Amino acid sequence: MALLGAQLVITLIMVSIIQKLGNYSFARWLLCSQGLYRYLYPDNTELKALAGVPKDKIKGKKGGKVESNGKPETFHIPRSLDIQLETAPVTPLDVVHLRFYTEYLWIVDFSLYSAIVYIMSEVYTSIFPLKDEFNLSMVWCLLVVLFSIKILLSLTKQYFTSEESMGERSTCIVAFCVFLLLAMMVLIVDERNLEVGVDPAYDSFYDNASKFLENQGLTSVGPASKLILKLSFAVWAAVIGTLFTFPGLRVARMHWDSLRYYGDDKVKSLLLNLNFAMPFVLVLLWVRPITRHYLTVRVFSGMDKPLMTSQAYDTLRLVMVVVTAAVRLLVMPRQLQAYLDMAQRRLDVQKKEAGRITNIELQKKVASVFYYLCVVALQYICPVVMVLYLTLMYKTLGGYTWTGLFYETPEMCSAEARPLEPVEGVEQYQLAWENLKMVFTAEVYRGVFGFATWWCCCAWFITTSLGMAYQTYFRIS
Repeated sequence: MALLGAQLVITLIMVSIIQKLGNYSFARWLLCSQGLYRYLYPDNTELKALAGVPKDKIKGKKGGKVESNGKPETFHIPRSLDIQLETAPVTPLDVVHLRFYTEYLWIVDFSLYSAIVYIMSEVYTSIFPLKDEFNLSMVWCLLVVLFSIKILLSLTKQYFTSEESMGERSTCIVAFCVFLLLAMMVLIVDERNLEVGVDPAYDSFYDNASKFLENQGLTSVGPASKLILKLSFAVWAAVIGTLFTFPGLRVARMHWDSLRYYGDDKVKSLLLNLNFAMPFVLVLLWVRPITRHYLTVRVFSGMDKPLMTSQAYDTLRLVMVVVTAAVRLLVMPRQLQAYLDMAQRRLDVQKKEAGRITNIELQKKVASVFYYLCVVALQYICPVVMVLYLTLMYKTLGGYTWTGLFYETPEMCSAEARPLEPVEGVEQYQLAWENLKMVFTAEVYRGVFGFATWWCCCAWFITTSLGMAYQTYFRIS
C-alpha cells in the first residue's frame, strides 16, 4: 500500500503545527474569550459585616484569620442573609488550576486538529481518489472517539470512587440496565423500519469471512453468530448510554436555566431550543417510515418524482449531524454561563431556608461551581464530539459522499474475496492481506458506524429529555 503519500505529508504537517502552536488553544479561547464571568465568594470580613458578627467573639490570631489550632476561622451566619456576589471575568490564570482542565484542553484542540486533517484529506481524495492507499484521517477520527470515551469513563469513575456518591452510583447502574434492555429491543427491529444497517453488515461480513477462511485452507463454521454480535453491540450501547446519562442531565439543566434567563430574546431562545431538539431530529433520520419514505419514495401532488434521491438523503443525514455540532458549539458559551450563574442561584434559594450555616460551607457552595467548570464543559462537548467523528467515519468508510445533495455519484462497490492463488513468499502474504481487507466492506462499515452514530444520538436525546422532564415536573427551584 502506498502509505508514504500525500496523506502522510498532511499528517506530518499537522503534527508539526500542533507542536508549534503549543501556546495557542482554541479550547482556552472558548472559556476565556467569550465573555464568561465567574462569581467570587464573600470573604470572612464581608460575611461578618452582613451578619453583624462582632469581631471580638471570634477566637483567633493575626486579625481572626486562623484559629489557634491552625484551622480556618469558622463562624455561623443566618441562611437568610441577603448576599449579592461580585463577578470577575474568567481568565487563563483562573482556569489553569481547575479539575480536568488538561483533558478539556486536549479533547477540544485535538478534535479541531483532526477536523482540519479530515477536511484536507477529503479535498485530496476528491481530486485524487484512493486506490490501495489507507485513509489516515480515519486514524485521527478514531483517536478522537477513543479519547472522548476515555474522558467520559474518567468522569463516571468518580461516582464509583467517592463515598458521597451513592445516589449517582445507583443512577449509573440503573441507567446501564435500562439502556441494555433498550438496545436489545432496538437491535431486533427490522431494517425496513430502523435502518441502522446491522443485519446487512453481518450478512456481508459472514459471506466474505467464510470465503476468506476457505481461501486460506481453514476449516470453520464461519465467524461469530448474529446473536453474539448483537449482544456485544447491546453491551457497548448500554455502556455508552451510561456514560451519556449525567452529561445529558447536566445539559438539560443548563438548557433550562438558559431559557429562564434568555427567554425574552426570540432569536437566542430559538437557537437554544434548536440546539436541544436537534438530537431528536437526528434520531428520526434513521427511522425509514417517518423520514426516508416521505423524502425519497412518496411523490406528493403536483410533482412527478420524490423530493430527493436516496443518495441525497444519505448526504442530508451527514450534513445534519455537522450542523448540529456547529449549533452546539455556537451556544456553548451561553450554556456555560448559565451553569456559572448557579452560584448566585444557590444563595438565592438558601435565603428561603431557616437556620444557620458556617462561613466555610457557604464559601465552598459558591467556589465549587467554578471549580467544576471544566468538568461541565467536558460533559457538554464530549457527546457531540463522539457523534460528529463517528459520522465522519461513517461517511468515509461507508462510501458516502458530501455532494449527494447536488448531483449523483457512482456507488462504492463491495469487493469479494479472491481465491488465493499458489504464490510464494511476500506475494502470498500481500494477497492474503488484500483478501482480508475485502472482508470489511463498505457495507460492514455502514452497519458498524451507522448503528454507533444513531445510538449515540438516541442516548444523547433520551438523557437530555429525561433531564428536561426532571427540571419541569420534579425540581422545585
